[in-house]
Amino acid sequence: MKTLELVEMLAAGSDHRDTGHGARMAMALAGGLAGSALLLAAVYGVRSDMPELLQSPLFWLKISFPLAVLLAALAAAARLAHPGMRVGRGPLAALLLPPVALWLAGAGWLALAPSSLRLTLLLGSTWEACSLNVALLSLPTLAAMFWFLRGLAPTRLATAGAAAGLVAGAQGVLVYSLYCVEMAPPFWGVWYVLGVAAPTALGALAGPLLLRW
Repeated sequence: MKTLELVEMLAAGSDHRDTGHGARMAMALAGGLAGSALLLAAVYGVRSDMPELLQSPLFWLKISFPLAVLLAALAAAARLAHPGMRVGRGPLAALLLPPVALWLAGAGWLALAPSSLRLTLLLGSTWEACSLNVALLSLPTLAAMFWFLRGLAPTRLATAGAAAGLVAGAQGVLVYSLYCVEMAPPFWGVWYVLGVAAPTALGALAGPLLLRW
């Protein structure tokens, strides 16, 4: 965003400030989702048992984590896209709630499992690749979210970049769920969370470099 555009935005007030920005975010999210889906299809594919999987309550529990993170991260990114804005206590609490709930569910799952199965529940069969796969699938959305932010006027660049990375990581998990065979909450609580953390950290590092205006 150019300085003159920022001055006009601030002079017009917050109502003008929000005009069209929701549509821009929706475009970024849709573009990132399309890119991630194409990448999934090209590199990994989709589970052949997906119709049966959609009937499993555990599958919907699985995708509830990235969906909750995605909604909270989008709210945070929308705030941070404007000059001088902070995340705020409400959005911050919404960001923290999904991983905490997932960790509690995972801990309960492990507590009820026989001790001989606990390591298997944590590692599954894909722990070596899971987080990397999520991070890879997040890259199209990360690029799209940076496009969204560059059209506005964030001033907390590292935090805004982290929010963009969090959106990207959550959407990466959501797309990867169409391929991933792991169905244990303890596994999700470690490797999915690490997969989301990677683009979040990348966004925080890239924000001061790529969002400067």
